[in-house]
Amino acid sequence: MPQSILVTGGTKGIGRAIVERFAREGYDIYTCARNAADLAAMEQELTEKYPSVQLFTMQADLSKMEEVKAFAEAVKAKTVPDILVNNTGIFLPGSIYNEPEGNFELMMQTNLFSAYHLTRAFANDMIERKSGHIFSIGSIAGITAYANGGSYAISKWAMLGFTKCLRQELKDFNIRVTSILPGATYTASWEGVELPVERFMKAEDVAEAVWGAFNLSAYSVVEEMIIRPQLGDL
Repeated sequence: MPQSILVTGGTKGIGRAIVERFAREGYDIYTCARNAADLAAMEQELTEKYPSVQLFTMQADLSKMEEVKAFAEAVKAKTVPDILVNNTGIFLPGSIYNEPEGNFELMMQTNLFSAYHLTRAFANDMIERKSGHIFSIGSIAGITAYANGGSYAISKWAMLGFTKCLRQELKDFNIRVTSILPGATYTASWEGVELPVERFMKAEDVAEAVWGAFNLSAYSVVEEMIIRPQLGDL
């Protein structure tokens, strides 16, 4: 029976690269995104490339708890995934003292609360099964203070704390928990920036890191992985 992976925000950037990496290995894919057109385009492309892979997509705005729960229930009606990747996120630059009202709430709801509620939806089933691997896609901004990071950085610091707690809670149930902390990765968040593409990491490299961490033996776990551009942070 094929293994399965759930990746939130799977149509672009790091999420899409992870979806592609695991689809290539024959994993069934469960994913969501806010944009229905992006989901339809991805579904058509992946179905053509990997016809044997089962692909489930659903339009959902994970900044809204009710849509997180609806997505979780739709997936649970079909399976409890072997791998859960909490990837969905939003970046709005700004400083804490003057960023637009509402930035904090939106980024916390999208970047952190979605991971919290989705993980809770599957954790008990993974505990009962005594297997699973949960990945949190964090950020260098979750371990280093940057000017203009504002609420994004706050959400990513909190994401790292959330993941550390999960690791301690779930390790005795044979569930591995990994925090991936990428530096500047060339995704839609960086579009329009006047820097050469070569200055950024590739989303595919982050996906390879996830694949590698997942494929360790059951005796080991990557708790945290920091990945930076070769020339350092931007």
